[in-house]
Amino acid sequence: MEGLSEPLLAEIIKRITRTSDLNSLSLVSKQLYNAEAEERGIIHVGCSLHPATEVLSSLCFRFPNLWKVEINYSGWTSKQGKQLDNQGILVLSSQCPLLTDLTLSFCSYINDTGIGYLAYCKKLIALRLNFAPAISSSGLLSVAVGCKSLSAFHLVDCMKVSSVEWLEYLGKAGSVVELVVKDCKGISQYDLLKFGPGWMKLEQFEFEINGNYWLAGPPPDPSYDAHYLYKYDIYCENLKDLRLAHIITVPEIGLRFLLGNCKALEKLCLDYVVGLDESEMIALFQNCSNLRSLSLRLMPLRCGPDMDFRTALTDESLKALGLSCPMLEFVELTFTFCSSSYPSEIGFTQEGMVTLVQSCPIRVLMLNGANSLNDEGMKGLSSAQFLETLELVDCERITDAGMSFITSTPSLSSLTLRQCNKVTDNGMAELARSQKLESLTVVGCRRISQKAVQGAAGLVHYSKESESFANLKGMKKMETSTLFR
Repeated sequence: MEGLSEPLLAEIIKRITRTSDLNSLSLVSKQLYNAEAEERGIIHVGCSLHPATEVLSSLCFRFPNLWKVEINYSGWTSKQGKQLDNQGILVLSSQCPLLTDLTLSFCSYINDTGIGYLAYCKKLIALRLNFAPAISSSGLLSVAVGCKSLSAFHLVDCMKVSSVEWLEYLGKAGSVVELVVKDCKGISQYDLLKFGPGWMKLEQFEFEINGNYWLAGPPPDPSYDAHYLYKYDIYCENLKDLRLAHIITVPEIGLRFLLGNCKALEKLCLDYVVGLDESEMIALFQNCSNLRSLSLRLMPLRCGPDMDFRTALTDESLKALGLSCPMLEFVELTFTFCSSSYPSEIGFTQEGMVTLVQSCPIRVLMLNGANSLNDEGMKGLSSAQFLETLELVDCERITDAGMSFITSTPSLSSLTLRQCNKVTDNGMAELARSQKLESLTVVGCRRISQKAVQGAAGLVHYSKESESFANLKGMKKMETSTLFR
């Protein structure tokens, strides 16, 4: 190793991605120690920093070419020593001249003074703040003014942020292409309209709030004027990735304008958005021929002229989607609070969902709570030429017969079953006989045994325990599992 040239050593080090391996490599020789220090551009630190500022300063000195830093205090307790504070951010800003990407998670001791030091990081491109309870709008404005190259900004669970001068400034600067705002109670969907001209350049946007938002009605827009709607005439033709979660929309107010103005969308995720209008969604699909990924998470509400109790969209939306989006590859349909005793609570019929999969080159299909899907529907899915990955969660009407049909799907290689309680060991035997699955995941299916899944696929993941379905933000992580090869 000592005879290798510096460029070759650098190339070897670049190909090693695990931090533990890099640390071990640096112990081999002084030459490798120095070479690894020169090439290391990324560090992830947190609770192990003690004393925090001194250790961070040492790391910055040893790795002079750091460009990406993640500081994460998730799970921190006072017994682990004092967290990194404002002085630590001053160290970063003064000792890391190449810093372009910074993530701060659960950093409770960093306030506006500390975040203000980032204004000296003139090359900073990406900033992600995840649970920063001491940072307010004042600190964010300092960053917005000082970091002229900022193109990615994530603000998650920052409760002290309220006024949005920083957002207006970023919008006028026009450099941000990726904006994420989640769980910030002081920021409403109306505040985001102040991003103004920034929407023109934005390529990725995510907005989410939480709490019992659907029980209250939409909060009023204090500046809304029915005769003066200029503020909603906002263009966002570069937006490719859009996610709206847990909000209430009404016509011509708030973020509703996005659903009518985005023509370049490639990825769309609508999580429990109250107030969706089917004609509006059909128009959106007809305008988004580049759409590749669609995730719809719906719950039944009173909708339509007859005020039927069902999810907002029907087969008409699926028909427009199939006809207008020839590049669609990923589809997730989740139905929450839909009773299996009342299949009509789901606006999509089995025929509509099957037709969509047959008419588009869908490679990945995820159906959650699809009580209208039965074995006949599985037979229809089996003719989908491009379907490679199928995930079925809480689909109560699918039985072993459905497993028998799905084995004939031409390209299927990965199958996931979660809480599908009418599928038994006999269904697993059908999968084993077909010998076509590369991957099989079975979770919380009480009539399927651990023994039955062995041999049903090349890689099998099995868990007897069910996962929580109550949390609208996602499934809980499984606590017990077994892997078989």
